[in-house]
Amino acid sequence: MKRDFFSSPVEWLAVALVFFAFLLLPLLMMQAALPLTGREIVSQSFMPEAIADDLGKPVIIDKIPQRIISLSPSTTEILFALGLGDKVVGVTEFCNYPVEAGRIEKVGGYSTTDIEKIITLQPDLILAGSIHVQEVIPALEEKGFTVFTLAPRNLDGILQDIRVVGEITGKGKEASELVTQMQSRIVAVTDKTGKSEKLNVFYVNWHDPLWSVGSGTIINELIEKAGGVNIFRDITGHRVVDLETVIVRDPRVIIACTGHGAAEDEPFEWAKEEPTLAVTKARINNRIYQIDADLVSRDGPRIVEALEQLACFIHPEIFDRMGSN
Repeated sequence: MKRDFFSSPVEWLAVALVFFAFLLLPLLMMQAALPLTGREIVSQSFMPEAIADDLGKPVIIDKIPQRIISLSPSTTEILFALGLGDKVVGVTEFCNYPVEAGRIEKVGGYSTTDIEKIITLQPDLILAGSIHVQEVIPALEEKGFTVFTLAPRNLDGILQDIRVVGEITGKGKEASELVTQMQSRIVAVTDKTGKSEKLNVFYVNWHDPLWSVGSGTIINELIEKAGGVNIFRDITGHRVVDLETVIVRDPRVIIACTGHGAAEDEPFEWAKEEPTLAVTKARINNRIYQIDADLVSRDGPRIVEALEQLACFIHPEIFDRMGSN
C-alpha cells in the first residue's frame, strides 16, 4: 500500500518548525552582529545593573541618566568631553571649563555641597569625589539619590573612569574614542622621554608654607612620564617640605603650580625670587616654569595636556615648547 508523505499531524508539525527555523536564522544572525558598546545594553533593555565605583561600592544604574549633577570640576570636564553637557543640571562653583559649565546651576563648592539645592534639581545621577565620602555621599544616598564616586589614583585610573562614565551614560563609544586619543598622546610623549636623560624636578604646589608632592600622586606620575625625577619622590602624597632639602637635592627644573583662586601666580613669583633658591641649577639656568592648577590637578581629559606641557618644560630640546618662564 502506497503511503502519503506527511500524512501524520506530527510529521506536518516537524516540517513547519524546521521551515520557520530556517527563516528566522538569518534574522537572528543579523541581530547578533549589531555592536553593543559597554553598558549600552542597559539603555536597550532598561534592566538594572550594578556597576562598582572607585570606592568599590556597587551602584545600580537602571536607565540612561537624563539629569546629572557633577560635584567636581574633573567630572564636569569628562561629561562635556563626552557630549553630555545638555544633561548636566548642576555643577560646583569651581567648574569653569568648558565655558558652558559656568552657566549651569551651582550646587556649592568642593566640600560645601548644597543638599537642598540638589533636591530641587532632582538629578537621576550624581557624580561625586573622594572628598564627599564622609558626609555628602551618605546624606545624598539617604535622600534616595544615585551617587557614583570617581577617585582615580593614577593615569590609568583616569582613563578607566572616563570609560565607566561613558558606560553608565550611554556614551560608551564616545568614551572609547576619547580614551584612545588620550592614550596615543601619552605614548607620543613617553616614546621620546623614555630614552632621554632624567632631570631632577622640584614641583611647587604652594610656597607659604612650602608644599610639594611625592609618590602615589598623579603629578608624580606625570613628572616621571615627562622625563623627570621628582626630588620628593621619597615622601607620599601632598606634604609640607623644607627649603633646605630642596637646596641639597638641587633641582635642575622647578615647576610652580599657579592659579589657586586669587593667588594667581604667587608660587611662580616666589620660585623666581626666593634668595635661597639662587644656588640651584634651576635658577642658575633660568629653568623655572609655571603650570595652570586647573590643568594639572583635574583628573579628566585635559590631564594629557598637562603631561605634554611638563614634557616641554623638562625637555625643551625634544618637544616644541608649549609654555615658557
